[in-house]
Formats: sequence, C-alpha cells, structure tokens
Amino acid sequence: MQLALGRAPGLTAQQLRRALSGLHGRHDCSSGLQALFRQCRSSLESLGLAAAAAAALQAPDTVRIGADRRWVDSECIRLIDAAGPLYPPQLAQAPGAPAVLYVKGDAGCLTTPQLAMVGSRHPTLPGERTARAFASTLAGAGLTITSGLAIGIDAASHEGALETGGATIAVLGTGIDVIYPRQHRTLAARIAERGALVSEFPPGSPPIRANFPRRNRIISGLCLGTLVVEAARHSGSLITARLALEQGREVFAIPGSIHNPLARGCHALIRSGAKLVECVDDILRELKFSSIKQDDTRVPRDCGAGGATAARLDKAYKILLDALGFEPASLDMLVDRTGLPSQSVAAMLLYLELEDVVGLHSGGRYVRL
Repeated sequence: MQLALGRAPGLTAQQLRRALSGLHGRHDCSSGLQALFRQCRSSLESLGLAAAAAAALQAPDTVRIGADRRWVDSECIRLIDAAGPLYPPQLAQAPGAPAVLYVKGDAGCLTTPQLAMVGSRHPTLPGERTARAFASTLAGAGLTITSGLAIGIDAASHEGALETGGATIAVLGTGIDVIYPRQHRTLAARIAERGALVSEFPPGSPPIRANFPRRNRIISGLCLGTLVVEAARHSGSLITARLALEQGREVFAIPGSIHNPLARGCHALIRSGAKLVECVDDILRELKFSSIKQDDTRVPRDCGAGGATAARLDKAYKILLDALGFEPASLDMLVDRTGLPSQSVAAMLLYLELEDVVGLHSGGRYVRL
C-alpha cells in the first residue's frame, strides 16, 4: 500500500490523513489504508484527493509497483507514510508535506532535533570552511545536520557533521537510486551509514528542475531552523529560508562583506528578520538547545597552524595580509595595493598558502583563511 501511495502524484500528508479520517472516523491506520484502496475514484475525490492521486490509488500500476518492491527489498529502503507513527512530527506540521518518504539508512534520525544548513553551490573558500566548522560543532552539540547533497555549502555541511561523528540527513530531489550530483555518490553512501538519505520521489525519478523546490520544503520542514551560510540575492537557498519562515521555523544567516555578492542573500534575510549569526552559541541559544557547555560551542577563530603562522609573520607578510583583507583579490591587485614586486608577492602567497593562511579562490584570486 505504501508503494502505491508513493506513486500517487501530488498526494500530501494532510490529504492522506484527512481522507482516512473521513472514512467512518477510523483510528486503525492499517485498516484505514486498506479501506482507502477499496474506494472508487469519485469517492476518493470526495474525500479531498486530487483527480490524479485518486486515479493512481483506484487503479495502481502493478508492474511499476512490483519493480519498486524489488528495489525496496534489495536496497533496504524504509517507507514511512503520514498515517503511521514513524512519520516525522516536525514535517507533519508543514503544509504540503509528502504522504510518503523513502528512507535509506537510520529512519530514526528523522525524529531527532535537526538544523538545516544551506547555501551557495559555488561558495568562497572561507564560506565553505565556515559551513564545515559550524556543522561539525552543531553536530557535536547533538543536532542532526540536514541539507540537500548539492555541491558547495550542502556538501561542506554534511562533511562537517560526519567528521565529528554526528548524524546528517540528505534530502534528495531525485529517487534514492539516482544520486545527484553523481560525484557525491561516495558522500551519499557515507551519509546513509551515519544518518539517512530521504526522498519523496519514487525510484528512477530524475533530477528535473521542478523537484528541487519540493525537496527544499522537506529540508526546512524536518528542522527546527535553517542556517544560510552564503547565498547570492537570487539563490535557491533563499527558497528554503522562505519556506522555513512560512512553516514557522527559525531562520539564521551568517553575514559577510558588503563587497561579497554571496553575502547579499544573507543580508537580505537579516533585513527581513532572520537571526544574525556570528557563532554557534547564537543558534543554540535561539533553539534553546544546550546539550554541551557553551564554552565548547564557539567556532574557533584564527586557530591551528594558520593562526600560529600569522602571528609570527614579518612586516612584509603583514602588509600583504592587510592588503588582502577578507575579500578575494588577484595577484595584480595585491601588487598594486602593496607596491611590492610581483615576484615577491607571488612567493609570499605561495608560502602563505602552504601554511594554510590563505587559499586560492576561483578566478585565480586569493582569500584569507
């Protein structure tokens, strides 16, 4: 029955529960589902189901559902429907939540306290590192990190949670058997081992554009709040943030330089009422979440080898770092700002890169770490 529900186009959790409650007020979910499949198409529509969903339930595609069953059994996929007790309570409150979820991994993760982390697919190197550090610390505090498996901030967030031994959930805009992007197949396998892969889409569903806003409503719906790390003004990450606001969830944003186009989306969110975040404590306090001591929840600044190196640099290196500031800059720009010979600047940048003080950004520009 769950497999047939999963193939019913547009069927939502609210529609399913409303239809079941309309069947003589049944309280037994299992018998209620059986009764639902015994209804004629017009009866299903009268219970509030859309025509396409009613048609799919009244005359299930047995060949497709048989193939789905073989895939579910072979890949150890768990199906969770909105009529059952295992459906995530946070998601159940979200408008338009799907009637069925396909889950690979630990389905119990879906009912744990979660924070969504989203952002640009092409972040700056500092932005990517910030996402990874925040995810690592937040996962260490006991939050499950939920994101969308995309390149950039999503992947950094999943990696940060995994490296600290925490749980992470990847919500897909495809069937679980169609990992997208393809280069994240190894990451997806690691997530399934430590957390869960989740999708509302049946097997074989491709990565079409319309799927991803639907995926985003699940990401925000599962979570207590959404953190946006870097996002352009028209970034898809802002869709997730907007959905979180509509669902009554907290929205957090990390500010950046006024010269960084990837900070403008975050600044727009902050102007609209999102919580400005400078450290992990800002999130944990707002969520009233305190699994670990506050002193342990701060994202370290200027730590590690890079911080020690920066402290002992001579005057020329400090001039170069001041000229670099915290914005991406090319070699030519740094030569103009410092007045130093280009060969010297290039050599110093190479040394700083090896010492993990600066990093090479897109377009041959350097950023301070």
